[in-house]
Amino acid sequence: MAPLIGISTCLDDRGRWKAKRDYHYIDSAYASAIEAAGGTPVYLPVQRDPSALFRSLDGLLIPGGDDLPAPRDYPSGVDFELAPAKQLDFDRRLIAEALERSVPVLGICYGMQLLAEVRGGALLYDIETDFPQAGPHRLAEPDGRHALQIEAGTRMSQVLGEDPPPVNSLHHQGVDSPGAGMRVSARAEDGLIEAIEDEGAQFCVGVQWHPEKLAGIHRDGLFGAFVTACG
Repeated sequence: MAPLIGISTCLDDRGRWKAKRDYHYIDSAYASAIEAAGGTPVYLPVQRDPSALFRSLDGLLIPGGDDLPAPRDYPSGVDFELAPAKQLDFDRRLIAEALERSVPVLGICYGMQLLAEVRGGALLYDIETDFPQAGPHRLAEPDGRHALQIEAGTRMSQVLGEDPPPVNSLHHQGVDSPGAGMRVSARAEDGLIEAIEDEGAQFCVGVQWHPEKLAGIHRDGLFGAFVTACG
């Protein structure tokens, strides 16, 4: 039986999709990547009791999303598209529950940042402000790419090899430190953290790029390893 993998959805509670209505939404590429890897994707709307979901789920994917709130003021011109508080609370509890139950977790972009935060790590709330030596990380789709430097001896090196193809990049926030029990497994050439993992877990990985949008080893290798762990 194919492993059942929950995908947290994004919440629009500000009428961006349609005035005076709340919407759950998600890029279909995440579900397609899980299905192609042999899993069964299930969308998880924001709800009160995430613990009940883990009676059935074999894995958890926290996808890309909106910004995490910064603990201080930032310069004029730095714009934040904040994730709703309800979604943040739900996703944090999802991650904590999955970690407590040793359920495999994959965090992508916002999902990696939230995974690091739940593990007690620190974030870069605006890369240009907090890490000024960084190169550009909001690259135009579909062809914007930057190189990856993979750390030897990590799960990421096993999945992608030590010299994988360049990756896409769609973010202005990032991870400054990965949190307790987590290690850095990939960086961009400018030193920005691009992947984190828990070496002691069956599968607990965060990546800053969007493998669901990339053909080849990034999509097939990463989602394949994730779904295999969930099985």
